Amino acid sequence: MRYDFTNIEKKWQDKWDEAGIFKATEDYSKPKFYGLVEFPYPSGAGMHVGHIKAYSGLEVISRKRRMEGYNVLFPIGFDAYGLPTENYAIKTNTHPRIVTDNNIANFTNQLKRVGFSFDWSRVIDTTEEGYYKWTQWIFRKMFDEGLVFRATTLVNYCPHCKVVLSNEDSQGGKCDICHSDIIQKSKDVWYLRITEYADKLLQGLEKVDYLPNVKLQQQNWIGRSEGAFVNFALTNCDETLRIYTTRCDTMFGATFMVIAPEHPIIEKYRDIIGNIDALDAYKEECAKKTEFERTQLVKDKTGVCIDGIAAINPATGKEIPIYISDYVMMGYGTGAIMAVPAHDDRDYDFAKKFGIEIIEVIKGGDISKEAYVGDGEMVNSGFLNGIATKKEAIAKMLEYLTEKGIGEKGIQYKMKDWAFNRQRYWGEPIPIVHCEKCGMVGVPYEELPLRLPDMENFEPGEGGESPLAKVESFVNCTCPKCGGPAKRETDTMPQWAGSSWYFLRYCDPNNDTALASEEALKYWMPVDWYNGGMEHVTRHMIYSRFWHHFLYDIGAVPVDEPYAKRTAQGLILGPDGDKMSKSKGNVVDPLDVVNEFGADVLRVYVLFMGDYASATPWSENSVKGCKRFLDRVANLMDMAKGTGVTQKLESAFHKTIKKVTSDIEEMKFNTAIAAMMTLLNDIYEVGSITCDELKTFAKLLCPFAPHLCEEIWQQLGGEGFMSLAEWPTYDEAKTKDSEIEIAVQICGKLKATVWINVDMTQDEALAVAKADERVQQALEGKQIVKEIYIPGKIINIVAK
Repeated sequence: MRYDFTNIEKKWQDKWDEAGIFKATEDYSKPKFYGLVEFPYPSGAGMHVGHIKAYSGLEVISRKRRMEGYNVLFPIGFDAYGLPTENYAIKTNTHPRIVTDNNIANFTNQLKRVGFSFDWSRVIDTTEEGYYKWTQWIFRKMFDEGLVFRATTLVNYCPHCKVVLSNEDSQGGKCDICHSDIIQKSKDVWYLRITEYADKLLQGLEKVDYLPNVKLQQQNWIGRSEGAFVNFALTNCDETLRIYTTRCDTMFGATFMVIAPEHPIIEKYRDIIGNIDALDAYKEECAKKTEFERTQLVKDKTGVCIDGIAAINPATGKEIPIYISDYVMMGYGTGAIMAVPAHDDRDYDFAKKFGIEIIEVIKGGDISKEAYVGDGEMVNSGFLNGIATKKEAIAKMLEYLTEKGIGEKGIQYKMKDWAFNRQRYWGEPIPIVHCEKCGMVGVPYEELPLRLPDMENFEPGEGGESPLAKVESFVNCTCPKCGGPAKRETDTMPQWAGSSWYFLRYCDPNNDTALASEEALKYWMPVDWYNGGMEHVTRHMIYSRFWHHFLYDIGAVPVDEPYAKRTAQGLILGPDGDKMSKSKGNVVDPLDVVNEFGADVLRVYVLFMGDYASATPWSENSVKGCKRFLDRVANLMDMAKGTGVTQKLESAFHKTIKKVTSDIEEMKFNTAIAAMMTLLNDIYEVGSITCDELKTFAKLLCPFAPHLCEEIWQQLGGEGFMSLAEWPTYDEAKTKDSEIEIAVQICGKLKATVWINVDMTQDEALAVAKADERVQQALEGKQIVKEIYIPGKIINIVAK
């Protein structure tokens, strides 16, 4: 049979669509499988082959699950709000709604051309009112529960995008969207108290099946640390500075303190500070730096010593200077630190620059050369002297601090509360009203969704104010509580909002009375298997787990963790081995491959090209190799005759069924395909195959190359769709060879290999070996002294 992919693929895609075979059913009595891929952001560039690889892993697993009798939910949708679309809309003078709809149509066409088995009846779009109504509903619930607050703070601001960015969206001092340098700006910011859920997010990791590095990245992102809060008394005022430290045992070595330039104590006592002008000037310079620039370890140490206020070391009773420096931030910890230069690299460099005393309190290094950051015996530490373990020293210092009432055990997190607003148009309106009398009031639930008004001029203001502030009909409203005049919030939610709960909406996408029905959520949740990129295992996954835990706490969802299992795929690199990018000209368009070789070739290749979790370069020659493989499979139709099994192939078939079944579950797709290639070679070597065996082979290949396999199934007279046919099973006994090839040595030197039955006795095996012509020649004229047979491995005959 000639594999005419142009006609065959369109034919089967239409048939699948007409029959709706990939729709999840409402039959909740069947075992379920919920496979989730990260829904795409529909950019104007369309999909690239990286998307195909990302979706192909769970595509294969979902197709296999259907063949195993599961009710499969394998949905797709579009995460369509966000800056890239808005920036493109401004650039092209096209409304973002039109841009979004066009991009979604393009993505949908591409996905369908590749033959993905998504349930297209459940497609969601985060920009649709019926969807973002429930995004706003969740925000309102959080607001009601005290998890939403507003504060004026220095924020990361992108002058190009004219938008406030969270720390996560501006890593490295660059905007995540346009990659421009960010600046610091004072703004009113909405926050979600994600830190309230830090411990729950950590504890939840103990009950899920995530890749070890995924768990580790989330643990590091949350950054839980145990330590102590300590109060340092100040001179010349009735005040204390509160610090947090994980090493209170080193307090005897604290020779100075550092506070953030923005610390409120400076403003409070500016009248007694002798060098307030210098502090103000330094603070002004710091305001020009991004948080990334301020917290870099490798940079020149700068600061100003406060003249007029000092601190008292609570362990030694000695007066120590207080500096302001840019590397201490008000948003981290308490905005103040104790500095132990002998045992911290940054403190050491700072002390050396400013001529501050360095006192060794842990024996083991040479502090005249560098800070010693290892463990050792406590010295110069009063009641801690002689203690050899960090754990004991910390416990004893904590006991002292508690007894004196100047400190206590505490816990801190690296993760900060989530900055949750954007001053842009294309996002979910925040459902809050500002009333002079009542303060901040939530938009009533029955009035949701708070609709995004249609605007022609949606460019942000020069000062970074939201475009919505220009729409008086949107801004001016009535307070829901007192009925007086009020103004609506004009900031919108960040792009992360819609993706923080989308997996729930798939369970019941058309429900207009709840985010999903209780029955649907109980049946489908949690997601059985979630696959996506490693770049999303912190921000997106932590945000969505936070929202889900909150919804569980208020009784809106039946399980506390949304994802039972999480895996990740590696990148597809360009043919040159570099990351694909337009500027490098190494991007591969998936439809170019589909048009030239067919969708099945693309599907097979992206899973055969290497280990699924690893980055692998694109290879045109390997694509052609996969095309030859599928052509040879198609040609089996010309060879297939009769029914039953071919004796010489029976064991090979059972072995391949076992391996492919196992490899798919372990995401070893490349070795599963390799096993089918090996079986194909065996079939051609034997020269025959029965129709029953070809059906079995096609079933194994169907999740990878479904169009070709459906055609084979139809031509062999199979009923219905192969995509719904029963997955092959194997007989363990038949996976073991009835015959094996073993080596025959004469006096330890290999002379021949022979095939013997696995259950042969030693005498029978030796008889087969001696009957071999090569062995007979080697033994001619010699007397056999000893015969050795290691079953299943080797025969050695000693002769002289």
